[in-house]
Order: sequence, then C-alpha cells, then structure tokens
Amino acid sequence: MESFIYLSHIQSSFLLLLLPVAAAFIVPSFARYDNNWHRALLLSISAVLSLRYAWWRGAETLAPLGLTWDCAASWSLYFLEILTIIATLSSYMIMSRTRNRSGEVQDNLAWWSPGPAPKVAVLIATYNEESDVLERTILGAKAMDYPSFEVLVLYDGKRDWLRDYCADHKVRYLRRPDNKGAKAGNINNALDVLAGDDEPPAFIAILDADFVPRRNFLSHTVALFHEPDVGLVQTPQHFFNADPIQHNLGLSRSYPDEQRFFFDHLQPSRDGWGIAFCCGTSSVTRWQALREIGGMQTDSVTEDFLLTLVLQDHGWRTAYLSEPLSEGLAPEGLKEYVGQRARWCLGLMQIARSRWGPTGASKLRWRDRWSVTDAMLFWLTTYPFRVAAMVYPLLYWYFNIIVVDARPADVISYFGLYYLWSLVVLNYLSRGTVVPMVIDVSQLIAAIPITRAAIVGLFKPQGHPFSVTAKGGDRSSVTAQWRMMTPFVIILALTYGGLFIGIFSDQFAYYDAGTGKAVILFWSFYNVIALSITITVCFELPRRERHVMDAPERATIRIGEREPNTVWLAGLTQDRARIRGHLYKDGEQGLIQIAQVGEVVFRVVGQTDDGATLSIEPDDAQYAALIRKFYTQGPAPGVTRTRFGAFVEDLARRFSFSTGR
Repeated sequence: MESFIYLSHIQSSFLLLLLPVAAAFIVPSFARYDNNWHRALLLSISAVLSLRYAWWRGAETLAPLGLTWDCAASWSLYFLEILTIIATLSSYMIMSRTRNRSGEVQDNLAWWSPGPAPKVAVLIATYNEESDVLERTILGAKAMDYPSFEVLVLYDGKRDWLRDYCADHKVRYLRRPDNKGAKAGNINNALDVLAGDDEPPAFIAILDADFVPRRNFLSHTVALFHEPDVGLVQTPQHFFNADPIQHNLGLSRSYPDEQRFFFDHLQPSRDGWGIAFCCGTSSVTRWQALREIGGMQTDSVTEDFLLTLVLQDHGWRTAYLSEPLSEGLAPEGLKEYVGQRARWCLGLMQIARSRWGPTGASKLRWRDRWSVTDAMLFWLTTYPFRVAAMVYPLLYWYFNIIVVDARPADVISYFGLYYLWSLVVLNYLSRGTVVPMVIDVSQLIAAIPITRAAIVGLFKPQGHPFSVTAKGGDRSSVTAQWRMMTPFVIILALTYGGLFIGIFSDQFAYYDAGTGKAVILFWSFYNVIALSITITVCFELPRRERHVMDAPERATIRIGEREPNTVWLAGLTQDRARIRGHLYKDGEQGLIQIAQVGEVVFRVVGQTDDGATLSIEPDDAQYAALIRKFYTQGPAPGVTRTRFGAFVEDLARRFSFSTGR
C-alpha cells in the first residue's frame, strides 16, 4: 500500500512537469518578447516557483539543528542555495524589462544638422598584440562612414614597427613613457594630449586592439547623444572566432558564444532600468563628461564598470545600443578565458568595497546600488555553488552525511517544476541561448579561480595588477590543460567511487524517503555527465583557421576577362578564402587564374570539382579592401541562438571522435 501511494505521488509530480512543457508551445503564441508586461508576468511566475522551492527546502529537507555533521552540511548548502536564489530573483527583476534604441537612432542620425558633425577621437589601446590583429583594427577604424573623426593608436610598449605603420597609414600614434594605470592610464594619457589640441573632440570612442568597428559604428552611437545628459553609449561585443567552450565542444556553428546572453539580452534589460554599464571596448563617451570626472578611473581592474558609476554619480547617463557594430577576438585559450572572467570578478569586488559600492558614500541612485549588488551576488553565488554542487554528494557516499533529505516525488514537484518553467521562460526571452548542461560546464570550468578571486577581492580589494587578456598565438595542436583539469578528474573519480558504493554495496530502495538516497544518486549521475564534458573541454582542439566566416554568402567572381560568375563564398581567413561553385569550363583547370570579389583580387591556389581555394594577392591596397569588405559591413558573425538540431549533431560528432568511434 505504501509503495502504491508513493508511485501515485511520483505520477502526479510528473504530471506537474507537463505545465512548463505546454508553456513552451503556448507562451510564444500570446507573449511578446519586447512587451515589458508580458516579460514581468512570465518572470513573476518563475519567482513564485523559486520561492515555493526555497520554502520547501527549508521546511522539509534539512537536517535537525544540532552539533552534527548532517546539520553543518545540510544547512551550509541550503544557505548557499538561498543566496543563489536571491541572485536569481534579482536577475528576474532586471530581465522583466527591456529596451531597444534602434528606432531612436534612426530618428536622430544627424541631430547636429545643419551644423558640422561633432568630432570624435577613436582611441585604439594596445599593449602586445600581433601585427595582423592591430592592422585589421586600424584599417577597419579608418573605413568608418562618419564625417568627422580621427584615429589614434595608444601604445603601451616600445615596438617601432607600429609607429612606422601608423605613419604610413596617416594614423596618429601616441606612446607614453610608462605603464602606470594600465589601460585606463594609457587612455588618460591620450586625453591629456587631446586636451592640448586646437580643437579637442566632442566624443571619445574606445576600441580594444582586436575589435574592428563596422562602418556605421560612429554614426549610430553618436546619434544617441542627442540628449545632453547621455554621457556614454555602449554597444555589444560580437566575435569572429569561437570561444573555448564552443570550439572545444565543436559547437561553433550551433551554439552561441557565452557572451551572447549578456550582450543581447541582459544589457538591453539593464538599459530598461537605466543601469546598463560600460564594457570598455566598443563604447563612446562624451568628452565633457570624461574631463569632468577626471578621466578613466584606476581604482579597479574593471575600469569600465566603474566608469559608468562615476559618470552616474556626476549626473551622466549610460545608454545601451543593442546593434552589432563591432567584432573582435574572443579568448582562444581556456587559461585566457578563465583569467579574463576572474579579473572581471576581482574588479567588481574592488568596486563593491569602494565608495561606489552598495553602501558607499557616493550620490548614486538606489538602482545603481542595486546594479552593483546584483553583480556581486552573481559572482559570489553562481560559481561557488557550482563547486558545492559537485562536492556535497560525496559527503553522503563517503561519510554517510545526509545533505538533502527528500523524496524524488517532492524534488520533481518543487524543484523540477521551478527549473523547467524558468528554463522555458529564459529560453523564450533570450531567443534560445540557454542550454542547461553547456551553461553548467562554462561556469564549472571557471568556478575555482573565480571563487578564489571573489573571496580575495572582497577581503583584500587593493594591490592586484591589471592583467591583459592575451589574444592570438599558436593554436595549431591539441593542448591539454592538465592543471585546470586535475580537480575535475579527482571529483569525477570520487563520484564514480560513490556511485559504486551506493549501487553495489548497499541495497537501494526508490521509496526510501528517510535518507534522500535517490536524490543523491540522480545528482551524482548528473555530476558525472557535467564533469566529463568539463574534462573534455580541457582538451583544447587546434585552431587551423583563426578567423573564419560562419555563414556562406553570395559573391560575384570575375575570372580574367570573362563575364562575372556568382558563387558561394564559404570560408574566409585573413589571407585566404574558400568558394563553392564552378569557376572553369572543362579542360581549363590547369590554367593560372585570377579571381576578383568586389575590390579584392585573389589568386587561385587550389581547385576541386565544386569550388576552389583563393589566396589574396600580397598588396597593401588589396588587404585594406579585404578588411573593408569582410569586417566592416554585412551581418554580424557567429551564432546568436541555439540551433538545436545541429547542436545535437555536433555534440554527437565531438564525443564519438573523442572516444575513437
């Protein structure tokens, strides 16, 4: 009888899960992505379900209070989980609004007319980037269609070739005598130089050395300065290479880069609340505002976020324009990827401990203090919780410590319903960018360094040097990140051992509600999958072509004196292109041929039955034409939402390859 009641409870719990499944089909038919009331309704339901889950966890699943290991483990996990839920509720609140400024841009493209366009100084900050990275950025910046701007290269080193390159391309070159203040100090040095010009600029655009602006970057960003209290305009960062998670899992064609959720969905939502923030590159700042606050701030290794707060403290607003107006290099190696995020975490903790923190003495609005608090909660809870989720089940298997005392039916009813509903809603609002296991892996891979950075930054905020994220380098062979992988290998081995103990060394009853063993068993199986994928990511695959076009496009090609021929341009690197389409008549394949795509002249270096490989002619003018055509116009590169069919196919291919099948 007891078993029958338990199975009935299981069935009713599974029936509850049909609600979010049905919502996945129903929500798109009545809810509009850009309607703030609809967003608020969907996320309010998520919030209620999360609170329902939190109440159940506290009321029914914890060990009794006392001086026991059960109590210590159970309550410490619950405390961390509650903090994570608070962070989640804050993010739900932020996501309940969104703002699209593209219409505002179109209405104000020439707000300064009939007068002359305000002058913009485009600052390219560089430290040790390779020549091909810098050349692409400089040429792309010069190709912008705005009527009044000057490009300046700010060098923090002593390579004379860059000085000569800037002179050849009529670009202003500034080299300061020291590296004080890192990137922020480099920009401040340029501001002091510009202040001495006969005509200082009205606006300052900032580009990292690897970010190429689109032709309309300045015309669209400057349009938003029609309101005199706008101090800064930030645009999203897009990437023309896959990040390490995409690349090492073979998902570059089917899964968006890790930053897409933030730039395409979270920042527009923050802008809806008036709390969007500067992300450094691809931003434009009003000259008057920068000079009023004393230039870029050097009190944090994330000077960009701090810049937004200081501007707001002086009455200047930040606006976010969610348009693909620049492309750059995502970190190509795992160490660089993790190090960059650890620096972001450290910088946020430095800000939280400063006068611009949640309880600081600044004149910030409450919403700005909330913005910093939300970011703090994200770094302090998300990554430590990932570590805890991997470790806590081991306490049960090896020490018989009860971490969660719950029946599977209740877990399905409370956690399952909340989790699936939130997953459906977030996927709808983010246009399909939330894939649970991959997100777990992307956070787990960086969890240990970020947790360390969060703790260090919170208790010792000062005295940490600025670390530049390395880009480029040799990526031609498989690289195993053994040091990064080791903790995950150890936890995976211990998890396998725990599963062996639980399944083969002890009788297992699905209806055993007193120990929560069924929950720990499922939890451990999930951890095995997550840890296995994380370890796979630690084997970095070669990158044979660093910058490749993701989507084919039509191109008109001329062969010698013949009539133009339309083909598919299927791939592109800095000096080579691949095309699909017939170039020659029968019997002509052996001829040396020259092909022209727009302004760009290529030499045919390889032929197949259905296409050819083209090499760019080694000519500076042609190289500049290539940059203008392929990096400063057209659609944004990369994937913006998950293509689920291709995603499954890519994962299957990756793991069949890694297992030798």
